[in-house]
Amino acid sequence: MRIVVIMHVESEGPGSLGTFLESAGAEIHTVRLYAGDSLPSDYTALDAVISMGGPMNVYEEERYPFLKAETAFLKQAVEADVPALGICLGAQMIAKAAGARVTKSPKKEVGWGIVALTDRGKEVDAFRGLPDTIEVLQWHEDMFLIPTDGVLLAASKDCPHQAFCYRNALGLQFHLEVTESILTDWFGDSQEIKLYDVINRFHEVEKDLEHNARTLYTNFLDLIRTVSSRKT
Repeated sequence: MRIVVIMHVESEGPGSLGTFLESAGAEIHTVRLYAGDSLPSDYTALDAVISMGGPMNVYEEERYPFLKAETAFLKQAVEADVPALGICLGAQMIAKAAGARVTKSPKKEVGWGIVALTDRGKEVDAFRGLPDTIEVLQWHEDMFLIPTDGVLLAASKDCPHQAFCYRNALGLQFHLEVTESILTDWFGDSQEIKLYDVINRFHEVEKDLEHNARTLYTNFLDLIRTVSSRKT
């Protein structure tokens, strides 16, 4: 299983998702765009693509030229039905690659919050086994719109577009992959929310977070294996 993980900044790695995939025997190739790494030239040789988060806007291509290259890469991969997962900025990048706009969210979300599955979200394989509402970590000002032929899967009180699927791609505006060390890195110097509050709540929801994350990861892994089996 060959999986590319695209990183936009050093602090936003795959966290618990990377640990899960490695334990499943995946061969992970990390592309650190911020450090000048190049995207693979042949997306057809990949079993999956994962695009992580980042503080930039998807349209800041002059400031971050790698965003243009990533949009083109994701467009090719998604249209070829390569399984793809986008988290936060990564979800917005997949939406953009699929022809949807990314706009300001009605309200900025920072910290822990509740996301509710839509009726369609309760039916799709990607969310199979998840409860109707889940507590997740949020940190975003923008949100994706839903691509044509895409499906809205989840929403929150302050942001109506929290998850979508399109072909074999899944976009999550929220974070399930966070660990205590990631949260410490993100919120250690935050002026918006106290690190103590973030970590304290993390410990309170840790078991549910781990269960929900593993459930979603397993569903995504099942998709990867299903698509891969069709190639052979």
